[in-house]
Amino acid sequence: MTVLTYRKAVAHGIAQEMRRDERVVFLGEDVAAAGGVFKTTAGLLEEFGPLRVRDTPISEQAILGAAMGAAMTGLRPIAEIMYSDFFAVCWDLVANEISKSRYMSDGQVSFPLVIQCGNGAGLRFGAQHSQSIENWAMAIPGLKVVAPATARDVVGLMAAAVRDNDPVIFFNHKALYSSKEEIPDLDGEIVEELGRAVVRREGEDATIVALAAMVPKALEAAERLHAERGLDCAVIDVRSLVPLDTPTILGHASRTGRLFTVEENPRLCGWGAEIVSLATEECWDALTGAPVRITTPHIPLPSADALEDLAIPSVERIVTTIGAAMGA
Repeated sequence: MTVLTYRKAVAHGIAQEMRRDERVVFLGEDVAAAGGVFKTTAGLLEEFGPLRVRDTPISEQAILGAAMGAAMTGLRPIAEIMYSDFFAVCWDLVANEISKSRYMSDGQVSFPLVIQCGNGAGLRFGAQHSQSIENWAMAIPGLKVVAPATARDVVGLMAAAVRDNDPVIFFNHKALYSSKEEIPDLDGEIVEELGRAVVRREGEDATIVALAAMVPKALEAAERLHAERGLDCAVIDVRSLVPLDTPTILGHASRTGRLFTVEENPRLCGWGAEIVSLATEECWDALTGAPVRITTPHIPLPSADALEDLAIPSVERIVTTIGAAMGA
């Protein structure tokens, strides 16, 4: 049994795929000699050398342009955008080029390209370095979107992303870097499946759907709801927004009759809105109450610790909201 932090899982997942396939290369700002700004890629340069692990200039456009060209010509690149907020600088390449070119070439060009980034709040970096932008990527046809909540899923979902022939946006949550997990099979190959949610907790009274850093909060809230209010809540870790595992999510919502989403996205157009829309279209008759979204307000994230904590869904807010909705 090996204990692995989420931080070290990033490098472990990349290294697993680089050892397996010499076509896998890794590039980004400060990812090589410095081991990443969050020390998530330490050791990769030493093991794989400067031809396969490359520091780049401070230019998101250059990073993704190079990665796109590499993917088109036979490599399987992993490119890092340091903060997910910086996708705004290179969004044309993501939304109009990388996501569309396989379709526009009638499949003559494939894009086995992973773009990973540090996403989300929790490190007190303020409005321009703390956004949770999975919903940006989810809205673009042609992209696959992944956001792991555990160290093992960082490794396994990275393997699935690297081996996929479509571009994958891979959101590592910054607030989870110090979290730890015991992994029994770390010495072997770990591969998960894109588009498959995981039920982290079974329950009969309500279904809580969460993503990335909201998963441990949802699990803690579910335990409190059971202990304090007698409510037995299932918790589903979405893991992959595109493809979206609607059978698992809607199946559990139909069985429990109640659906709650816990989202770090700002409320307007968050990923939970799509899940609620699907639930009302496909399993409305099975629900015993209206779906409820627990979200960040539609505001820029503040820098002050207390204000950021107030904005992001907390365990207390999840417990209070679900308890009130369930009359418990």
